[in-house]
Amino acid sequence: MFTTAWTASPQLPAEGFTPNWSREGFWRQSLRQAVRLSAAGDRIRVRLSNAYGTSPLRIAGATVARASAGASVEPGSVRRLTFDGAASAEIPPRGLAASDPAELALDAMESVTVTLHLDAVTGPATFHAQAFATSYRAAGDRLEDVRGEAFDASSESWYFLSAVEVDTGRRDAVALFGDSITDGFGSTPGANRRWSDALAERTGRPVLNAGIGGNLLLNDSAWYGEKGVHRLRRDVLDHPGVDTLVVLQGLNDIGFSETAEQPTYQPAPVVEVHELIDGYRQLIRQARARGLRVIGSTLLPFGGSDHWGEHAAKVSREVNEWIRGAGEWDAVLDLNRALADPGAPDRLHPAYDFGDHLHPDDKGYAVMAEALAELLQRNRLPADA
Repeated sequence: MFTTAWTASPQLPAEGFTPNWSREGFWRQSLRQAVRLSAAGDRIRVRLSNAYGTSPLRIAGATVARASAGASVEPGSVRRLTFDGAASAEIPPRGLAASDPAELALDAMESVTVTLHLDAVTGPATFHAQAFATSYRAAGDRLEDVRGEAFDASSESWYFLSAVEVDTGRRDAVALFGDSITDGFGSTPGANRRWSDALAERTGRPVLNAGIGGNLLLNDSAWYGEKGVHRLRRDVLDHPGVDTLVVLQGLNDIGFSETAEQPTYQPAPVVEVHELIDGYRQLIRQARARGLRVIGSTLLPFGGSDHWGEHAAKVSREVNEWIRGAGEWDAVLDLNRALADPGAPDRLHPAYDFGDHLHPDDKGYAVMAEALAELLQRNRLPADA
């Protein structure tokens, strides 16, 4: 049985605030992307998404290999992927393709490359804007290129690749669902210091990162993805091996209306606490219908940030009080208290602040992971943990 060991939530092609290749797409090029797996296995398969494509996506060929430095891979580790036995695949608009399993033994916390040869015009590319990791592009067919020197262009986004699965057979994966804090904004790029990485290292469990920077719980965004209540099924529930969902979302719904007027933060309606509670309840119902346990996290302190204001302060306090006391979650993770400045509880502790008073740094993400690991152990989630 396969278990998801890595994920990236698909997004609509957009400029966003990270330069990327999503609008231009690819043609007669090879795309190499390295991701770190949170579980071990002897066989591997990948999922490729054309969720926002307007035309069929042709995959002329694909390989996996153990990652080395930069775009290079470990010699002798390259494996060809097939799709229903064929060397190529065509993914329809809004479609998804899963490769056949390939024999490649990998350890947990080991990085693997996925290389795609895209010989036909892709059109705008379904992507994940903020990877905090480097992807590489080369001209022509470089599927079995080991040294990586031909990959002379780079990007800090992921394209088409939405999941990597291994045959570990585990059913105790934890899915982290949220916005830029879950996505890892503020962590050191290329160092795997998101709180999902720290949680996998701390617990030894498979961990899925289903964060999208700027994502909203209640509203779609052209730049920051479909609203949380709609994307949960695709980004978490449809992945094999997940038994626990952790929800850390709502801060952008509260804070975007407080920010300076700019296109990235649209829509920005003024949201009330009862609307967010209804959204959380939708997530809880969806997850429990699939048999998942659901952990609710309080929103982190964000006083002094561009998301802070009188209304945001009021609603965030009310939301956190509801999360702590409603009794509607299987467990509550109080990250607000774990990361707050004792002398100014509405603000992030200076030791955990990336610098914008909104996002944690590497140390802050490690504290978040430790708090969740302790909660999972204390509450025995899952029961056989």
